[in-house]
Amino acid sequence: MAAKRQPTKKKVKKSDLPLSERLVKAMSNKLRVRLLAYLNDRPWSPRELADELDEGLSQVSYHIKVLRDFALIELIKTEPRRGAVAHYYSAVHRAFMPSSITKKFPKSGRRMMIVETIEDANADVAASLESGQFDARDDYHVSYTPGYLDAKARAVAEKRADEHVEDFLQLVAESAARVANGESDGELIPTSVSILVFGSERAEQEKPLSKRKPRKAKKPAKKRRS
Repeated sequence: MAAKRQPTKKKVKKSDLPLSERLVKAMSNKLRVRLLAYLNDRPWSPRELADELDEGLSQVSYHIKVLRDFALIELIKTEPRRGAVAHYYSAVHRAFMPSSITKKFPKSGRRMMIVETIEDANADVAASLESGQFDARDDYHVSYTPGYLDAKARAVAEKRADEHVEDFLQLVAESAARVANGESDGELIPTSVSILVFGSERAEQEKPLSKRKPRKAKKPAKKRRS
């Protein structure tokens, strides 16, 4: 009797995977981390990215294809360029990646994302201050608060930071919908939110007294015999 043939497993398309899984798989490569960071800002062509990052065009084009296969970027437009056609891509999702996802990235990839994010935030703050846009309205918030947390509180702080970004993105979507439906005053206020929850060297230097090692009491000097 012939053995029963096992049904072949249907191959799952990369684009059909959950977003968290697509991000983890795509961000396993350093160059793709950098490409996605650039494509979050505006549309780029592979040629522009290759020139900007000083990388080979074939290498950039390959990783652009990988990002597109994972449905993290999309083709926005094409333009004729010197007898050829330039393809411009942009990120499908803004680069909000909660810590539950980024912890699965290689450490080198995480570091690169941190540097890119901080550089972008610094550039935005500097340009906004110079133009006067930063404090053109009175409803802005600026704070910097180092502190000392135990492991449970640190995990809660990290979770709340993720939730705040999710809430902000939801507010962006709701605002756009109200304007499109004529349900607001029509004004869209350009706004940036930057949140950092990180191991603080300053807080380490300013430990609470209860965390510092107690100083050893000096032994009383022995009395000299006369």
